[in-house]
Amino acid sequence: MKTLIPAPLRERDVTRQIAREYFRMFDQLIESDVIVVGAGPAGLVCARDVAATGFRTLLIEQGLALGGGFWSGGYLMNKAVICEPAHEILEGLGVPCKPVKDCAGMTIVDPPHATARLIAAAYEAGVTVLNLTKVVDLIIRQDGCLEGVVVNNTTAEMAGHDVIHVDPIALESRVVVDTTGHDAVVVELLHRRNLYQPVPGNGAMWVARSEAMVVENTREVYPGCFVAGLAVAAVDGSPRMGPAFGSMLLSGRRAAELIHQKLKGDGSSV
Repeated sequence: MKTLIPAPLRERDVTRQIAREYFRMFDQLIESDVIVVGAGPAGLVCARDVAATGFRTLLIEQGLALGGGFWSGGYLMNKAVICEPAHEILEGLGVPCKPVKDCAGMTIVDPPHATARLIAAAYEAGVTVLNLTKVVDLIIRQDGCLEGVVVNNTTAEMAGHDVIHVDPIALESRVVVDTTGHDAVVVELLHRRNLYQPVPGNGAMWVARSEAMVVENTREVYPGCFVAGLAVAAVDGSPRMGPAFGSMLLSGRRAAELIHQKLKGDGSSV
């Protein structure tokens, strides 16, 4: 048996190569075609589908891990419900989906497996990821058009400006997608700038109605700003769906289709 011996590495070289590669990537993500804010299931599917059509796509996540609430399923039981036909998205990525015999249209998945495959698919499609990054403001031009986001390090924002004042930076794009779930962060920022109505937040749980409405109401809510996933329910005040994730996947796909139509019609790239 061949002995496995790691190559000898110098600490300085490890640090140098990490820094070089990171800033090489960072220089490219300053301008994107699409910025997706929130790396839950809707954001991952949307970013993956948009990138797969050739548009430069940046996925921003305020947490360390991607996947949002999809990792744990319902009540920390590590199982999640996917309504048909959303299971086809996961099966296309090689995720086993178990049909529920006594409940038509319902499949069960293992969330860690499904989330890992969604993340891998996003990277394989060419999505660039910026995690531990919080959107704190928006880039708005004189004509009122949304043209990007202002971001800061999540840990700096959590500490508060009275503790450590760190100025944010701007990232430009042609489209911004709000897939931040209950918080609808991007649309809430539009409201704070008096550019959109107040965000009412999700209504009480009603799974069937919520699943349908989230997909149907996935749309462009402001020039250059799309909403997908549970952020749709937050913006509309429609019911929440709990640990049924099918509409989040379908909404992410629907948003990508609408964005593709918009950018293809524009005919230009950043």
